Amino acid sequence: MSNRKPMMAGNWKMYKDAAEAVELVQAIGAGLTGSERAEVVVCPPFTALAGVGALIESRGSNIALGAQNMNWEEEGALTGEISPLMLRQLGVTYVILGHSERRQYFSETDATVNKKILAALEVGLKPIFCVGETREQRESGAARDVIGKQITGGLTGVTGSLADRLIVAYEPVWAIGTGLVAEPQDANDMIRHIRAIIGSSYGVETAQAVRILYGGSVKPANVSELMDEPEIDGALVGGASLDADSFLSLLHY
Repeated sequence: MSNRKPMMAGNWKMYKDAAEAVELVQAIGAGLTGSERAEVVVCPPFTALAGVGALIESRGSNIALGAQNMNWEEEGALTGEISPLMLRQLGVTYVILGHSERRQYFSETDATVNKKILAALEVGLKPIFCVGETREQRESGAARDVIGKQITGGLTGVTGSLADRLIVAYEPVWAIGTGLVAEPQDANDMIRHIRAIIGSSYGVETAQAVRILYGGSVKPANVSELMDEPEIDGALVGGASLDADSFLSLLHY
């Protein structure tokens, strides 16, 4: 039995304004009983980070704050960008990097994701590093090679212990926001493959300690089945994290 602490991380994407975000975290906080089986992470839009961060700090809450993206530079003439140091100042612990929507719509590559991962680790942020294949890649039999390339590319130059500094999220692109979910056994097999790739570079002990989440249309109706799989350490949750009752139910799976 793994002693990896499960995690449920809510990726709110471009939903919830600053006031709505605070209300949602208040509702989540009020519903926590202390018996939750998973670490709780919320990742609001940038405009809500300050308010949510202040609320979490004032309540002494056991909710961790995450951001959805960042630039790799600490400062500079980069209009519209947010630096890792700016996130740190707001009380951010985790940052989602390499999400398929960033890769698809904003031309992020393994190389730029790698720069972000290195920059996040440098300032003490913990990346939630996303990898995943498209339906075409899966149907052509290339999924494992695609995932391997994303993992090795994203972690180039990353040294030292990863166990408590890095989260990996396996999100098959075809399952994000579509209502389609990978079969639990298939997700488990791919996550085992990811663990083996990490093990080949960082050793089996590190690979066994790194938490690897599944993401892609996770909801209360299917979370238990996914969490029954031994390699799946939690979920990166989209739509189901935008409602307090729905998200709270995931924490007990």
